[in-house]
Formats: sequence, C-alpha cells, structure tokens
Amino acid sequence: MNSFGVQGYWHSLAIFAAHYRQSPLQASAILVGIILAVTLLTGVRATNENAIASYASVTELLSQQASYTISPKFAQSHINESLYFDIRQQGISQSLAVIEGVLMDAKQKPWRVQGSDLIAAISALSHQVADGSHSTASAPSPFSGDIPLARLLNGAPVVLMSQSLANTYLTQPFSLAGQPLEIIAVSDDFNLGQRLLMDISLAQRLMGQKGQLSYIALFGELTYQIPQLESLIAQQALLVENDNGASMTALTDSFHLNLTAMSLLAFIVGLFIAYNGVRYSLLKRQHLLTQLQQHGILKISLIAAVISELFVLVIIGAVIGFILGLQLSYWLQPMVSVTLEQLYGANILPGKWHWSWLAQALLLTFFAALLACSSLFVDLYRQPLARNSNKLINEHSAHQSHKTMLFIALALGTIATIGMPFSDDYRVTMVLLGLVVIAIPLALPWTLMQLVSLISRLFTKGLVGYQVAETKELVPPLSLAMMAILLALTANISMNTLVGSFEITLKQWLDARLHADLYMRPPSDKVEDIARYLQQQPDADKVYKQWYLKSSYQGYPSFILTRDANSIEQTTVLKQAMEDIWQQFFDGRFVLLSEPLALKLGLNVGDKLTITALGDKPFTLAGIYFDYGNPYGELLIPPALWQQQNLPAIPTSLAVAVTGDEQALILRIQQTFELSDAQIYSQQGIKQLAVTMFKRTFSITQVLNSLTLLVAAVGLFNACFMLTQSRLAPIARLYCLGINRGQLRLMVFVQMWLIVLLTCLVALPTGALLGYLLIHKITYQAFGWTIAMVWDWQAYFQVIVLALLASTLAVMLPLYKQTRRPLVSSLQSELL
Repeated sequence: MNSFGVQGYWHSLAIFAAHYRQSPLQASAILVGIILAVTLLTGVRATNENAIASYASVTELLSQQASYTISPKFAQSHINESLYFDIRQQGISQSLAVIEGVLMDAKQKPWRVQGSDLIAAISALSHQVADGSHSTASAPSPFSGDIPLARLLNGAPVVLMSQSLANTYLTQPFSLAGQPLEIIAVSDDFNLGQRLLMDISLAQRLMGQKGQLSYIALFGELTYQIPQLESLIAQQALLVENDNGASMTALTDSFHLNLTAMSLLAFIVGLFIAYNGVRYSLLKRQHLLTQLQQHGILKISLIAAVISELFVLVIIGAVIGFILGLQLSYWLQPMVSVTLEQLYGANILPGKWHWSWLAQALLLTFFAALLACSSLFVDLYRQPLARNSNKLINEHSAHQSHKTMLFIALALGTIATIGMPFSDDYRVTMVLLGLVVIAIPLALPWTLMQLVSLISRLFTKGLVGYQVAETKELVPPLSLAMMAILLALTANISMNTLVGSFEITLKQWLDARLHADLYMRPPSDKVEDIARYLQQQPDADKVYKQWYLKSSYQGYPSFILTRDANSIEQTTVLKQAMEDIWQQFFDGRFVLLSEPLALKLGLNVGDKLTITALGDKPFTLAGIYFDYGNPYGELLIPPALWQQQNLPAIPTSLAVAVTGDEQALILRIQQTFELSDAQIYSQQGIKQLAVTMFKRTFSITQVLNSLTLLVAAVGLFNACFMLTQSRLAPIARLYCLGINRGQLRLMVFVQMWLIVLLTCLVALPTGALLGYLLIHKITYQAFGWTIAMVWDWQAYFQVIVLALLASTLAVMLPLYKQTRRPLVSSLQSELL
C-alpha cells in the first residue's frame, strides 16, 4: 500500500468513527454479539478448567497433596484404624487417617463429610514447611485463630466449612445426622471446596463407623519405604500412587465435553448476532463507501479500514465479555461443584483465571468474525464504482447466498448422515452432531423463502397480499437473526426433550429398582443383629440383603455385588438377557453387567469374561441390565458364587418391606441400635434425592441452553430494531396511501410474527432430530444410558412464546416512534 493508500486508510478510519458517533446503534449491535459470545465461551471454559485443575490438585486437610493412599482391598469397604497405628509405629509419620462419607442435614440435603486426624495433619504440614516442600503462602496457618484446634481435638461438635460456602449457612441452625453442629468458616485457601471437615472421632460417631477408616493418605517422598509399606498392609489394603487426577478427569470427561459443546453453540449464536450487525452497518454505509472510492480512496484501503474497525470492536467486546464471563463462571461453579462432588465424588476448589484466556478469546473471536464477514468484504471489493443501493442487485446477491448456504448445509448433513451409523465414540459423534448443528441454520434462509412463497400464493390481492409479498423481502435482512434464533430454539427443544425423557425414564426405573420400603446401611458390626431383629418384628414383612465390594474391570472402576435371590429377580431391570435367565443365572456360571459397563467393554449377551477378583474361571454374560446415574460399572453375580469365593459374609446394606407404621419402625431401630438418620432411607426419600441429584447433571446445561436462547433473543431484538429503523420510507409511503397508524403497526407486527413463527415451525423437526441424536447417540455413548424419547409440548410452546415476545418488544418501541414522526422526515430518509 503506497503513501496515498495509507492516508486513505487513516481517512477512512476517521470517517467510520464519525459514522458510529452518529449511528451508535450499529456499533452496539456488533458489540452485543461479540460480548455475549465471549461471555459464555469464557464462563464455561473457566468453569471447566477450574474443575479439571481441581482433580489434579486434590488435597487432604490443610491443603497438602498426598503422594500415595492406602485404600481398602476389593473385598472390604473400610480399613481398620489399627493399621494406621501400625504404620505410624513403623516410623512413617507423614500419614493421615481419613474417613469420609455423605450425611444428611435437617432438610435432607446430602453433604460430603471428611474426618481427619488433625494432630497428624498439622505434624505433616509442619514437616513440609520445614523442608520447603510446602509453601506457607499457598495456605493460611492451621495455628491461626480461624481454626479452634483445642475444641476440634476434644471431639466438640464443630465442622469446618469454606468461607464462600459458610456465608449461606452461618445464620442458620446446622445439623448433620440429627447432631447440631457449630460452623467455623475458614479461608477458601484451605481448598475445602464443598466438603465439610471435622475431627475423625466426631465423623466416626456421626457415620456410625467407630474404628473404621476410608483410606490413609501418605505424604512426602516414600520411594525407599514402599517395600516396607506393601509388606505391612498386604493382608488388609492396597497402596495406590496419586495419579494427579487422571482417573477423575477420565470419569467426568463426557460431562465437561457437554458443557464445552453448549458454550461453543452459544459462541456461534453470538457470532451470528455480530455478523448481522456488521452486515447491517456495511449496507447502511454502502453509499458512503461508494463516495469514498469516487474521491480516490483505494478499495484495499477501505477494506483494511473495515477490518481494523472490526478488530477494534472485537477487542472492546472481548474484554467486556471476558470480565462478564469470569462473573458467569463465579455463578456457574457452585452448580458444577454440587453435581461433580455428589455424583462423582470430586472435590472442586475455588476458581482461578488466567490472562491467556483473554488472548485466546481475542484471537478466536477475531478469526471467527473475520471468517464470517469474509463474504461481505469480497462483495465490497467487487463492488463497481457506479453501483449504489440497487435493490435488484441486492436481491440477486441474497438469492445466490441462500443457494450457497443450502448447498453447504446439504453437504454437511450428508457427511453427518453417512458417518453417524459408524460412530461408536461419543467424541466423534459430537463432531458429527456439530456438523448437523451448523447445517440446520444454513438451510433456513432458503427454507423461509420457500415457505413465504407458498403463503403468498394464498393471498394475492389487497393489503394482505402486499403484506405477505413484502414479508418475502424482509427474509434476507432478517435471515441471520432467524438463523441464530433457530439454532437456540433447536438446542432448547432438544435439551428439554433430553432432560424430560431422562427424568421420566429415571422415575420408572426407580419404581422398579426400589422394591422395599426402607433401606439401611448400618455399621458392619451391627448388620447381623439388625437383620435378626427385623425378622422378629411383626410390621417388617421381608428383609432383603445386599453385598458389594469395590473393584475394577479392565481398568474401569466398578463394583462386584450380589443380593438375595428374591431381590435380584424383582429389582434387576433387564435390557437384554438369555432365555430362562434366572434358572441359569443362579447356578453360578453366569454374571450380569450394568449397561454402562457392558457398553464400555463392548460385551454382548453370551460373551465370555474373566473377573480377576473371582479367580481365573471364565463366566458367561447372561444379561445386561439398566443402571442410571451411576458413574461406576456393576457386575452382578449370584449369591452362591459370592459364598464360594469367600467374599465378605456380612451384608453391606439391608432393605425391609414394611406392613405397619414405617416411622414407628424407624424409631425403634434407631433407639435399639443407635443409628442416625443418615443410615436409614425411605423409598420416597431415595427417589426424591436421586431425581434431584441426577437432574443436576443436566441443570447447568439447561442454564447454558437458556442463556443461549436469551442471546438469540437479544440478536432478534437487535435485528428487528435495526430493520424497523431502515423501513422509514416504506412505512411513510403506506401512510400516504391512506393506511392509518394502527394498521401500519399491526401490519409490521404480523410480518415479524409470521417470520418468527415459520422459524419456530422449522425448529420443531430440527429440535426433534437433535434430541433424538442426543438421546440415542451422545447420551448413550457417553453415559451408557438407554433413554426412551418423550415429547414435552409445554416446553416447546414456552420457547415459541419467548421468541414471539422478543420480536414484539424489538418492534414495539422503534415502530411507535417512527409512526409518530412527521411524514416528510420519514420520506426524506429514502433520499439519504
């Protein structure tokens, strides 16, 4: 570019700045799209990355990270605390006894509780600080006044809670398992997340697990002590090296991928809005751009100025969106924390952010915006000097653009259709689904034109005929906003279908799975006594037993379990099974697998499998049963096989069918065996808790889905507002022909409603298609759940009403102002 070209570039920028000072609406329309896109992208990214970073930074009490953990063997659910004392007597002082579990508060809300040996924790921390392996700056001192060590060590009913979490509960009475507790708020730097911490003696008492531990954490460098440790614990436990969160990351991968997909969807919707703003701005400046060229400014200078203008707007919008995105992450993280901690047992720490996220958001947004607007820049470069706002040329260009987008949509749809049946991995399926998501809005402009053309054939005369004919001319300028609203409506309909279908399927499964009235998980030393006691009670009809142990199969964490024969037949909801399955299953040569585990292993009924925990004998897979909401796989074996393998004889849990007063029986059991409320569950309580907890799996997705719809509604508002402002002269001409103000307003409203309704009409089948793929492909492959697809017509009606409301509000204000303007000023706008 020569010196004249450089001067033209700077002159063009100055003129564009003056233009935006006169028309701030055009700049704001572009900024709104960029801000909303970056806000949702940054908010979800911060939430995801903080959660994943928490897996790698998982800590024990006082922000120490364990090098190894000693966990129960597969045939045990807990470790006897005598092993902990043996380890410390062997000179391995940097160890910490931990018991953890879930306790209910007075409102039946579950809380993850961890009890630790505080003296050992403080000793280990002091040792790390002394040798420089632990930074005192990273966490406050445990000897600070925030932590009442003396009271904790004496077993006082005190629980430690992070400050951010305690702000909600400090003013309320707080209790767990019926025990009133005092909340002590500590700094978020202790990395408690959503966990509650207390002394181990108090935790064992509340959980009814005296003398038992969940695991033992080991700190520091233990390379030379590992042989000694393995020899010491060989008969009771397993030594597991810290994997820095790799297993938890793999377990929650599909959850985070789901959030990422929703954020990218919102990002695309935001870019549609920004592109619409850029397109409108260039169309309004078309005459100005032609005049600048006629005054000698080179096309390359104009295009460079337009791109620079876009870059400045991207910087402003991305910075504002980044700040708002961090705030959004602050609101979203508690939802993610509750889901991940209760469903997967992950500890989510307070969020942190990085400047690199802003730089990446800037580059991604500018590249995407430049790519989206490339066709506009090409049109600008090819525009002849003699060309002005020629309506015929614009219509022809729009028609060609619609055909091109339709061709691209058909190509993407064809690729997805061919690839979908062969995809067995949810990541690949997600990519193919992304092609479908892109194809759906690309086909909309051509589809809308065809639908309006069909309607116009029904109305050919009078004002109605004119109104429908003019609606066809409104499709091109509104097409981008309609593409954004279609994308949001399609996603909303599909997600509502998924969530509603999942809830109904889960409730039906729970009705079949929960056959007893009461379920109990008492301490192992009381199980047999409670079972005998229940068999003697007149209001306890039947007593059912369940045994299970932690294990893994081919690298997948799982449980091996069995129940009494009656429970197995009544509660196992089979998906696939051999003929006469129960007669064959109970002879000890067959096993059943949960659906998620069978899908991960690629096993089908009749396949052979060898279970290491049960020896080298091969078993035949007799059936696959449904299992929802469980992130771990299950292997169900017959009771006779459990006994043959010398697995723990004491049941892990009990279930009771009650014929009398349920509450009276619960009270007698609690008084006789000193059980807490957290150890006895009613059938209705379990159903309510299960539905509530597993709905949270999709709750954040629904929030993002609603935000995406809101973003699209804002885009629709902007598009309708700008379009209405650009139609000053046509409205004035109709007024001159005798159409009164009321008729003019109604006509414009009906035109907008018609386009929005047609878009909603297209959204119903596309939403159904996306919902089908989400349910039968993505959810099935990612979680291993077979869900029956159920239509939620009420939810569909609500999103359609929201779209109509957005268009009504967008048209109302500018239309009212413009129909109140003097007639001459409106007609003069046609000459500008």
